[in-house]
Amino acid sequence: MKFDVTVIGAGPGGYVAAIRCAQLGFKTALIEKRATLGGTCLNVGCIPSKALLDSSEHYHNAKVNFASHGIGAENLKLDFGQMLKRKDQVVEVTTKGIDFLMKKNNIEVFHGTASFIDAHTLQVGKDQKVESDKIIIATGSDVGSLPFITIDEKRIISSTKALELSEVPKELVVIGGGVIGLELGSVYNRLGSQVTVIEYAPTICNTLDGTIAKELQKTLKKQGITFHTSTAVTKVENKGERVEITAKDKKGEEVTFSADYCLISVGRTPYTKDLGLDKIGIQTNAKGQIKKVASPIKLVLSP
Repeated sequence: MKFDVTVIGAGPGGYVAAIRCAQLGFKTALIEKRATLGGTCLNVGCIPSKALLDSSEHYHNAKVNFASHGIGAENLKLDFGQMLKRKDQVVEVTTKGIDFLMKKNNIEVFHGTASFIDAHTLQVGKDQKVESDKIIIATGSDVGSLPFITIDEKRIISSTKALELSEVPKELVVIGGGVIGLELGSVYNRLGSQVTVIEYAPTICNTLDGTIAKELQKTLKKQGITFHTSTAVTKVENKGERVEITAKDKKGEEVTFSADYCLISVGRTPYTKDLGLDKIGIQTNAKGQIKKVASPIKLVLSP
């Protein structure tokens, strides 16, 4: 099939670009490897995280704050399964909203992993080929890790798995004091987990204004989260029912941690693997970021 513009990736960068192209009169296609549209954000990122933050805040308030307002909640019970079910319902509503927008704007949607055959032709899955005058890369990012850590999604987990655990951990260690780790750490802390955050930098959320980061850490500490900053993790091992973490603290001394689960939240990496960029003269750096455009193709890489 031939299109004026094809967008690879149906996250917030991709589906918005597709809608705008269609509004400008281009015959537009959108390719997504997931079964549902919306990318990481709507499926396993921002939206489900915020849904759990919302639910866990209600539980925390009922448990901790209601009494001061004269509201009794002595028989308070956590139904974690229902909390996850509501989260899934929120995700379903938002992703179906993207489906509606695609149909409304007459955008052709293909499901499957896309790779370049040449500058104007894409292989989608095993059986489909899509031709396009212009192609926008909006493949977003994937879960990042450290070279010596294997995320097995059993005890050593990513943010994706943390959104669908079957139980509330008694103890959770979060490696990485950025936004994602702190969001999910906050969720489980409110639900009763003993949460420990290990951060390599001197402060959490080190891309934020220093004063804001300091106040955030102070607030989360009051809520019960323990922080170890300027601490470098050196080993993470799945011991069956437990995870053991070895690190060096700010004094250079070895320290160990143990928990039911360890959430690896050390950032994200560009999702450019298997796109076949070398076939169209595009190079990536060691992090997978596009660094050189040497072909007539028009490119956009969403953050």
